[in-house]
Amino acid sequence: MHRSLSTGCWLAIRNNKMKINYQIEGPENAPVIVLSNSLGTTLSMWQPQISALTSHFRVLRYDTHGHGKTEKNETVTLAQLGEDVVALLDHLAIEKAHFCGISMGGLTGLWLARYKPQRFHSVTVLNSAAKIGEATGWLSRAQAVREKGMQAIAATAPERWFSESYRLTAATHVAFLCQQLAESSPEGYASCCEALANADLRAELSAIDLPVLLIAGELDPVTTVADAQFMQQKIDGSRLEIVTASHLSSIEAPEVVNALLIEFCGGNNAR
Repeated sequence: MHRSLSTGCWLAIRNNKMKINYQIEGPENAPVIVLSNSLGTTLSMWQPQISALTSHFRVLRYDTHGHGKTEKNETVTLAQLGEDVVALLDHLAIEKAHFCGISMGGLTGLWLARYKPQRFHSVTVLNSAAKIGEATGWLSRAQAVREKGMQAIAATAPERWFSESYRLTAATHVAFLCQQLAESSPEGYASCCEALANADLRAELSAIDLPVLLIAGELDPVTTVADAQFMQQKIDGSRLEIVTASHLSSIEAPEVVNALLIEFCGGNNAR
């Protein structure tokens, strides 16, 4: 199987220069699937998906605004997170793609499904909600990381991200992800917290007219099964799957998530 890899680009967005770090892998003639990471992670979080997905798709993953090697550009909003994806597609001359996002990336996917449906074949929303948490909590977290750094947030991340059993059996990998979070940009993280504080698509869900797959973790304390059920009720024709995992289900239950993605996006018939 032929694979190619590219990384890094400069994009002109709203008359400013902004660096979006990306990797694209897989057969050049295969359908494209875009992977969008969660708050406090980078495109490397999708490594458990790459081998399986590149057998069927050309996989485009990128560092979300202010995360990893992607720069921050002014105030961050949910709309800007979505427009970053569209700008990346434009830069790579990709007319239409599948999209899969987790947590903050899933909320970005909902925005794209609502406001840029012409650019996507389907949207998969992992461990997310039309409104994640409460504004006061996000704003308090943004203030805390600006004043004290990322260490305290990183120390409590395992309980938010993973089930107890996964934390015990994959302690080394959990520690790596938390260290990556601890070393991330406080300003990039805080700005995305502020974007989440203002993001609420609950009233927009019924206007979505794309194939949507919702994947919820039955052990997820952050974006619950009830959050996913609410989205399923509002998005006509959407499909809900519940997996045995906590908040980062793509890492904790990769085989199940990969199989669902491949089946839903038509990967078994893609080549």
